[in-house]
Amino acid sequence: MAWISLVLAGLCEMFGVVMINKVHHDRNWQSYVLLAAGFGASFLFLAYAMKTLPMGTAYAIWTGIGASGGAILGMLLYNESRDWKRLVFIFMVLGAAIGLKLVS
Repeated sequence: MAWISLVLAGLCEMFGVVMINKVHHDRNWQSYVLLAAGFGASFLFLAYAMKTLPMGTAYAIWTGIGASGGAILGMLLYNESRDWKRLVFIFMVLGAAIGLKLVS
């Protein structure tokens, strides 16, 4: 259950990152509420996962999902660069997160 919670925390982190961009463009109260809800849920799921998982592993995977997911969503939603070098490094981050799961 801790791993599911950790993945949910990463997905909420991705949502929060997208909401940062939405707040930057819209500046309405709904965007701020969604931003706070996304990051709040992310921290709650991360805290639950860390009751079972080691802190270093949980934090590394959470940030890996958030960072790579945010970059991928930026490419999909906001037409950010899809350069092959950028994709290689995103896959390296995801590979490191998978590697941590395998050795934990």
